[in-house]
Amino acid sequence: MSPEKETPPPLWAASSSALPPSQERGSSSRLGGTSYTQVCAHFLLSCRRHPLSLPVSSQCKILRCNSEYVAATLNLRGSGRSAAFCNALRSYSHCTRKTARTCRGDLAYHSAVHGIEDLMIQNNCSKEGPTSPPRPRPPAPNHQGLESLDICNYEKSFLYKHGQPPRYQHCAAFGDPHIRTFHDDFHTCRVEGSWPLLDNDYLFVQATSSPVAKGSNATVTSKLTIIFKNMKECIDQKVYQAEIDNLPAAFEDGSVNGGERPGGSSLAIRERSPGRHVEIRADYIGTTIAVRQAGRQLSFSIRAAEQVARAFTEEQDLQLCVGGCPRSQRISRSDCCRGRGAAEVARALCKEMLPVEDVYFQSCVFDVVTSGDANFTMAAHGALEDARVFLPNAEKLHIFQAGGGCPRASSSFLLLLLLTTGLWVGLLHF
Repeated sequence: MSPEKETPPPLWAASSSALPPSQERGSSSRLGGTSYTQVCAHFLLSCRRHPLSLPVSSQCKILRCNSEYVAATLNLRGSGRSAAFCNALRSYSHCTRKTARTCRGDLAYHSAVHGIEDLMIQNNCSKEGPTSPPRPRPPAPNHQGLESLDICNYEKSFLYKHGQPPRYQHCAAFGDPHIRTFHDDFHTCRVEGSWPLLDNDYLFVQATSSPVAKGSNATVTSKLTIIFKNMKECIDQKVYQAEIDNLPAAFEDGSVNGGERPGGSSLAIRERSPGRHVEIRADYIGTTIAVRQAGRQLSFSIRAAEQVARAFTEEQDLQLCVGGCPRSQRISRSDCCRGRGAAEVARALCKEMLPVEDVYFQSCVFDVVTSGDANFTMAAHGALEDARVFLPNAEKLHIFQAGGGCPRASSSFLLLLLLTTGLWVGLLHF
């Protein structure tokens, strides 16, 4: 016959035997030597070592009572420790009474009850009196509440999940049109008709291009359609549409935000300059869009969170902001150099707005020459200003492409040009 497993002593037995003579029943030195905290800790460890000896029902809360008592008596110090000890015992007793119904027949529970009675007698504690204040418990993390609070603020939500702010990308389309992609490639395109700038899980942006004038090879963006796709936690689907001479400061349905949902304010339109510059902030996807009109053309700029910009499938592969213009639609900005005089006048005009001869300057010269419209200097300047605000890395503001523009003419030629074309320059300004 195999020997039975050793059963740990009940709490009351452990408490009596563990106390030194100075703490026996009726002794005036109640808290010296081994404290009941140590006894209780011994009891809890015994329960762990012998789980079959002292079964605890899943509904019985005696272990919680034990842990609260241990916490209350763990660091008793000073002259008031006797009173505090009695308070802790009364709280312990009160806790066991509250869980009595669900702990009926539970050995751990009955051992605790007897141990409390024994210690209250030893320490001359009355059954009635003050109790220990409840132990403060940190609130359980409310992940659902946090998500509902921050899910419509992409930056805060990303920071909470990843421990760092999101990375951003920038794209722009302006002028004849010129495309700066999310990857800082720069193309001048001959696209005519409607082309998608963006097509991902959150946004669809389409630009419609048409000739500057009848019979002209130069095209400009004459219409922009921006669809903010439905995001049930934050916004209703919203559509923004702009056309030349119609740059509204509202969505198509007349609203200026994302709707009646709790996160509706995370999408909002702001008119920066009436009829010329509108800004749309979509905080729920970490995105800001600028739409401008300069002369007879529209321009588009966006700052988008990297994960948002990349949220598309293989079927959504035609996006000018991602891949740039198709090769068959790319043209060289040096094509405008054939008319040397016109090119130099355009250079002079563009230099006033764009002192750095980068791709924005080259685009400005190209647009002024091909269209004959000096207002195109404002289009390139506006795109550069948007890039200055939207680009996460200021060092990437200027892009330089060799052979992308017209070479500078000689000083003697410029002098002759200034003397003979002053009238034409004046006309361009008007």
